[in-house]
Amino acid sequence: MACLLQHVTITVTAVYIGGGGSGESSKQKLNCVKVNGSKSFAAAKMGVLKQEHAMPMPCIGGVDEDVLEEHLRQNIPRRKQMVDPYRHGKIVDEGFGYRQTVVIRSYEVGADKTATIESLLNLLQETALNHVWMSGLLSDGFGATHGMMRNNLIWVVSRMQVQVDHFPIWGEVMEIGTWVGASGKNGMRRDWLLRSQATGIVFVRATSTWVMMNKETRRLSKMPDEVRDEIAPWFIEKYAIEEEGPEKIEKLDDKARYVRSNLKPRRSDLDMNQHVNNVKYLRWMLETIPDEFLEKHQLSEIVLEYRKECGISDVVQSLCEPQFNENIGLNGHTVSSQILQGNGLLGAINQKLLSYTHLLQTKGESKNEEIVRGRTTWREKKHGAKLFPS
Repeated sequence: MACLLQHVTITVTAVYIGGGGSGESSKQKLNCVKVNGSKSFAAAKMGVLKQEHAMPMPCIGGVDEDVLEEHLRQNIPRRKQMVDPYRHGKIVDEGFGYRQTVVIRSYEVGADKTATIESLLNLLQETALNHVWMSGLLSDGFGATHGMMRNNLIWVVSRMQVQVDHFPIWGEVMEIGTWVGASGKNGMRRDWLLRSQATGIVFVRATSTWVMMNKETRRLSKMPDEVRDEIAPWFIEKYAIEEEGPEKIEKLDDKARYVRSNLKPRRSDLDMNQHVNNVKYLRWMLETIPDEFLEKHQLSEIVLEYRKECGISDVVQSLCEPQFNENIGLNGHTVSSQILQGNGLLGAINQKLLSYTHLLQTKGESKNEEIVRGRTTWREKKHGAKLFPS
């Protein structure tokens, strides 16, 4: 079937996107394609130019128009891109890392005008996916590479740790940096730093471990050689959170002080891999903590250990047990919350920290199965605290 182009006019303009405010001199030439006067949308789809960084769209008979439309709308890069003007992102750290600028939106904050922890986790996830997007490795899956798609594999997170020194406020401009490294033979580690663009102060540090699961059998899988060959060139040894050995989270039982039962996932809780998104897990955990505690305390750290995926038909129970040791802190030690700008110490606030142990499990007829164990650490809210020296 021949392509119908007689009614299509295609104009190509070259635009140069310069480096960021750090004085970088590199520029990227992008091809912007404009389609005018097309007889129909189908004709425009079939006649669009193949860009060097775009997904191939062969103009041959038998091609599914829905697939062509999806490729046209997404325009997933097939080669490494250095700058993404649409997401305000760029490749940094000598080509290994990724950084993008985000503005905290009104729908990402709570009643106190600060970003919710769920919004922060969503921003981390989006930045990770954009990093894969920029690498040229992204296939049609949810962060899956081409080799993963050929082997019917998806990513699942096995552990996540987030430390929060400060919560961004509505309208604040933040920079999120992310990079990846090896985690054993079959895993991948991903780290993040979220800092204020205005002050350079680090607000959030996070690290996570990811493994692969077979999309059909839902069983964990070893990393195939072709996938390792794809992602290993991106690995660097750099850590947002230094940790000698992760402290194991104890398993709670039905004697836990706070319990919420009959929690059911909604369709809106599912991600593209058809399981409940990990951000929803955290919301179920926090809803178990008493309101009077949440009103006077602010989240300082989260540690999550994932055991089993949760699907749309599961019925979930959330258990929570407070730890009353007032000196418990990050990694089980007393913490002095430090406010940093660059390499300079602006101040230190000694704060009492409280901790809760959490468990999410599915309720079964014969036995309950763990979904995720968690630990949240909290500090008393300090009103009027400033990030700048007086």
